[in-house]
Amino acid sequence: MTRLNVNGTAHELEIEPHETLAEVLRDRLGLIGVRVSCGEGECGSCTVLIDGRPTTSCLTLAMQVEGKEIVTIEGLGNEDDLHPIQQAFIDEQGFQCGVCTPGIILSTKALLDANPHPTAEEATVALSGHICRCGAYPEIVRSVLHAADLMGENCDC
Repeated sequence: MTRLNVNGTAHELEIEPHETLAEVLRDRLGLIGVRVSCGEGECGSCTVLIDGRPTTSCLTLAMQVEGKEIVTIEGLGNEDDLHPIQQAFIDEQGFQCGVCTPGIILSTKALLDANPHPTAEEATVALSGHICRCGAYPEIVRSVLHAADLMGENCDC
């Protein structure tokens, strides 16, 4: 049995050595916000936070993260209680089709945890591992900067 701590909940699972974290999160735990687009770690759509660091879950074996804190987009907020980053992406229209959005939001969280007031250039660099096929990059960067402003307003995030 492998113990995974996902979004604050412990899960005991029989995991095969070849199973990726993305497969386990999506197929076993039903966390479909973890998107697998390229399956090769190039696009960033499957990004989750592992101990606060953005990680491509399609290239991470599930057994490798036993005992670590895993956060998916489902663990950040929900439709009744959006995280300020999620609200900022809505406010600034930082998404179109939405395939890349969960991974970008989680990378934004890691960025803002490390640097609460990034510049546009710093945000661009922090999100450089993500591909938005719709080309919403200007809106994404605006969303990150807006999220920094929202989180700076006495936010308990």
